[in-house]
Amino acid sequence: MSEYGNSVFTRSLTVLIIFLLLSIISSPAVVAQSEWQEDGWLNTSLAQERLDNGDEFGCYGIEGLSWNADPGAVALECREYIEQRVTANRWGQSPISTFTPDSLTQTQHQIIMENGFRIHGDNTGLEDTVWHSANDTPTDMLDWFNLGRRGGSLEQIIGSKQQVKDAVEEGGLVNLYWIGRVDDATIRHDKDIELYISDEADAWLTTWGQAWSYWSASKCYQFDHSMTQIGQDYVLSFESLITEQCVGLNQDRWNVPLTWAIDIEDSNIISIKDSNGEMNNISQIRHTSEGYSHDEGQYLHLSVVNGNRVNITLDSGDYEIVEMTNFWNNHSAAITIAAHETTDLFKWSKRFVDQDDLVFTWLVIPRPAETQSPWFAYVALTVGAGVTLTMLLILKNEGIGPLAKKKRYSEGMLEGE
Repeated sequence: MSEYGNSVFTRSLTVLIIFLLLSIISSPAVVAQSEWQEDGWLNTSLAQERLDNGDEFGCYGIEGLSWNADPGAVALECREYIEQRVTANRWGQSPISTFTPDSLTQTQHQIIMENGFRIHGDNTGLEDTVWHSANDTPTDMLDWFNLGRRGGSLEQIIGSKQQVKDAVEEGGLVNLYWIGRVDDATIRHDKDIELYISDEADAWLTTWGQAWSYWSASKCYQFDHSMTQIGQDYVLSFESLITEQCVGLNQDRWNVPLTWAIDIEDSNIISIKDSNGEMNNISQIRHTSEGYSHDEGQYLHLSVVNGNRVNITLDSGDYEIVEMTNFWNNHSAAITIAAHETTDLFKWSKRFVDQDDLVFTWLVIPRPAETQSPWFAYVALTVGAGVTLTMLLILKNEGIGPLAKKKRYSEGMLEGE
């Protein structure tokens, strides 16, 4: 090879070696780790089972981002994290519930709301509140920026069955909190509270988003009704309408079943049907669903989503649409359980696999990325440098490369001249 060719080859090889060395040193796998790792269970049938149970997926936060520094960025990232992996609830596609710390201003809460999160909890420290007591009912959308915590915790020792029972008997929204794990330690739940909610509590078992969606519907609704006589029977046709006005006012609201009290006086019910056929009697049901409940001598309570027309066949034609009830299926109390800092749905929920009564609002957050030893970069650098030096020594023995000795005579000259 000529000196010119050897020189070009040497420079090219040197550049390649330097490039490889820099690649080892600056590799993202070495010096830059992702801030978080996703919870893969959100993409599995386990998440669907929780949705079928009535559970909700909301936001807790995003690793590496601060609610105080940039609440809009946290809300946006967390919303996308959920939407790309799981449906928020069987009644709504997008998440509307989030944890927020108690250090944010009203303006910061407004920014979070503009990113689609309507319910902020549990105790956010703002002046306006909702459900901090049985009588602390919401009057304005902004009240839901400070969702209260009532009934204590589902956690063992910290929680109390009597505290939960007292709150339920007082009425209103009872919002329990629970943290399933701290680091590698499992937080046990209180069996007595679980059994009370499962077997005894006369309450609507619901989620943050369902409760807000039901309440917000009471601020804007329209319905259509008419009575038609067919032979000896009378058919009451009823529909809670979907209107542009109400959708525009509450555009993030889920279309949850709303319960309407209907006075049918002394009429006997022959049938209640919607487009899917006979509706279910939900007198003993506590999870949100469509259907009806009726006790003799009392109002008929019809629970339907907006846009679902129902035909009620009676033996007489007297009736009155009385009101939309305060809670679904005319309950006087509702229970939510907010599962904070849910980084692993399987670990948080596995103890409730055989428990289909409790309903959870899972406030999810990606788990922190696994960090590597701080010495890893130095080891990689040492190995890379050793490999490079070895390559240079091999090339030197071949008479090429930056370490090879230069010839002191040109081709064509005799050695020794």
